Amino acid sequence: MSTDDTFPTPLDELAFLLEEVPRSLRRKFDDRIQVHGLSRTQWRILAYVLRDPGMSQTELARCLELERMTIGLALDKMEANALVQRERSSRDRRVQLVRATAKARALLPKLRLEADATYAELLRDMSEDRIAELRSILEMLAANLRRV
Repeated sequence: MSTDDTFPTPLDELAFLLEEVPRSLRRKFDDRIQVHGLSRTQWRILAYVLRDPGMSQTELARCLELERMTIGLALDKMEANALVQRERSSRDRRVQLVRATAKARALLPKLRLEADATYAELLRDMSEDRIAELRSILEMLAANLRRV
């Protein structure tokens, strides 16, 4: 058997690692924010509406690459927990605009600590130079895939 016939190849192993890291990161982050009563989707929604108050439900779905219905269900729960408010756009009554509440803004520092702790776990034992090198490599890989 030649090395060309072996599976998985070193490049396969690299691709598997590139898939495993974000999957594990999501799992870790889910575990950490669950304590605060949030899902990762809800955390991502909060991040977007805190950065850009008044985003529409449709814009959120596009940014998060999720179906509008999935966003709608998450927003229903968040609204029930007083984390967001939805209001009709004055320009187009069909459009729902989403804003974070004071309760959500008060939760943000706790979520920031959870995110930072997760990132610290991910990057432990890596120097700033190695982190910068990793970022550069990942940016190059992302750019390569965008060109395909």
